[in-house]
Amino acid sequence: MTVNATPTPGKLLLTPKDHTLILIDHQSQMAFATHSIDATTLRTNAALVAHAAAGFGVSTILTTVAEKSFSGPIFDEIKDAFPKAEITDRTSMNTWEDANVIARVNAIGKKRLVFGGLWTSVCIVGPTLSALDQGFEVYVIADACGDVSTEAHERAMERMIQAGVRPMTSLQYMLELQRDWARTETYEMTTGIAKKYGGAYGLGIIYAKSMFNAHEG
Repeated sequence: MTVNATPTPGKLLLTPKDHTLILIDHQSQMAFATHSIDATTLRTNAALVAHAAAGFGVSTILTTVAEKSFSGPIFDEIKDAFPKAEITDRTSMNTWEDANVIARVNAIGKKRLVFGGLWTSVCIVGPTLSALDQGFEVYVIADACGDVSTEAHERAMERMIQAGVRPMTSLQYMLELQRDWARTETYEMTTGIAKKYGGAYGLGIIYAKSMFNAHEG
């Protein structure tokens, strides 16, 4: 049987308009006990994801748990990306059991969901397994999540993957939304976010532009 290739993207790849991003409990109290990833890297990755989502116009839900009584505010880097966004505070550890969050998911109406947050084994496992059970497609940005230990994070990721969750990383998320450097309308935004939050990759962009006036594509 002959298979003919075509220059078209696969259906499993994300686009800016085909999913909802849900960022859960990126809060100071949750970060203090997170040891699977250092706090600086975690905040940088969360910032990259949030600014990419905001720049590409991705429908996004921000949620916290016990913000005023215990866990503290959401990271400034996320608030900076969505300065006017509603942040839904909860009491439930499993975001999917909060009626206000579910009302927002249903109002947006997208079947494909992308998650990131703290902690992986509680705040991310709960809603992802619940969403899968209700027929949603689920992705997790693994390095925009963290847990009390590397063991806890890795076992949580394995459990979700075994159930059908698709893992990815923060930089992968942004570049998948861009996907073609010929998309000039988002080129400067994407490389600008990379320069600020993209670590060594961003540093390479700064070097290439400064030394050779080079650019992607």
